Amino acid sequence: MSLFHLLSVSASGLEAQRRRAEVLTENLANAETTRTSQGGPYRRKDVIFESANAGQPFQSVFHTELGPGVEGVRVAEVVEDQREPDRRYVPGHPDADAQGYVAFPRMNPAEDMVDLMNTTRSYQSNIAAMSAVKDMIQRSLDLMR
Repeated sequence: MSLFHLLSVSASGLEAQRRRAEVLTENLANAETTRTSQGGPYRRKDVIFESANAGQPFQSVFHTELGPGVEGVRVAEVVEDQREPDRRYVPGHPDADAQGYVAFPRMNPAEDMVDLMNTTRSYQSNIAAMSAVKDMIQRSLDLMR
């Protein structure tokens, strides 16, 4: 495996974690949304990752040096929570039904914050890995001088 493949693997991780962070912040922003354009309360979303073939940077130049089948990660899909929403008794709320209950998104903001912290750390880990590879490439070039 070449150092350039390692950069591709980390880059795929950065992209996947960026998308996960977007979905988590959307969940947090809509934790109390009772009405959406689709009707009903906001539905929590989750990101599903899968392994993916990492791209080959500089393929035309380094084609013979790069090995096949390096795995990275990508977002396979974003799924919506299909559970019934939480029903809270809030008479007088504009979205309350005849009995005074309002459907709220079924989510735990504390759980989403922990997931967001995990995502941030994973993103930072990928950046650290890319920096280490960059340093290795730089040292290799310095040795060839």
